[in-house]
Amino acid sequence: MPDHDPTAPAVTEPEDLRADCANCFGLCCVALTLTASADFAIDKDAGTPCPNLADDFRCGIHARLRPEGFTGCTVYDCFGAGQKVSQETYGGRDWRSAPDTAQQMFQVFPVMRQLHELLRYLTEALTLPAAERLYADLRDVLATTEHLTRLPAGELADLDVSAHRDRAASLLLRAGELERATVSRRGTRSRRGADLVGARLKGADLRGAELRGAYLIAADLRGADLRRAELIGADLRDADLSGADLTGALFLTQAQVNAARGNAATKLPDSLARPPHWATNGPGTA
Repeated sequence: MPDHDPTAPAVTEPEDLRADCANCFGLCCVALTLTASADFAIDKDAGTPCPNLADDFRCGIHARLRPEGFTGCTVYDCFGAGQKVSQETYGGRDWRSAPDTAQQMFQVFPVMRQLHELLRYLTEALTLPAAERLYADLRDVLATTEHLTRLPAGELADLDVSAHRDRAASLLLRAGELERATVSRRGTRSRRGADLVGARLKGADLRGAELRGAYLIAADLRGADLRRAELIGADLRDADLSGADLTGALFLTQAQVNAARGNAATKLPDSLARPPHWATNGPGTA
């Protein structure tokens, strides 16, 4: 089996769609609700700073998040929304020094995060050769999405993203279908939204499979062939990807990879990094 699928497009995430915590005011550590669980060691209300957030907006236990019970923090990805809100929407004014901005800033952040996630998927869709017929519409939605991210804070706080997301989702669905159709022998029928929690899929041929929104929590995907599989919205928490081939997987994000388990033999798209905990905790463990 080759290391790379020669027909796989090279997806390069723009820098502004990658989280830059150094230029963010710790928004994910404040604006979001945390619920005590296997992912978070504490309960925390939205708008309340995490007790681990330092005065400089850095995480005080960043190097120990997993052993301290904050695995969810190592998985979360804002797609660059944090620095966009901090440095552009609010022009570098932080919620501590300008407390009058706090409530609104915490409302704006999740809206911006949705918009940046769409930008990430739309950017990838524009690299899919089989979706060329959709490029004009994709570019139009991309431009509209970018325009929305530049709205004033008050408009962003009140923005209903739903209708815009629906239009984008429809295009992304069609783009994924067109690209998956190029796989000569697809490994499975559509499993969109399927409950595959703990599924035994070791060595499965899932090339070109539709796994959009599928629940693959703790699934055994060791050695599975997931080339050109569509994984947008798939839940890969604790899925074992040891030795799996995800080269050219469609709409796979760093957050999904971070949530899974894997090893040195796992093949990832060039745009995604191998999570540090894969190497430090050994093959197939998290």
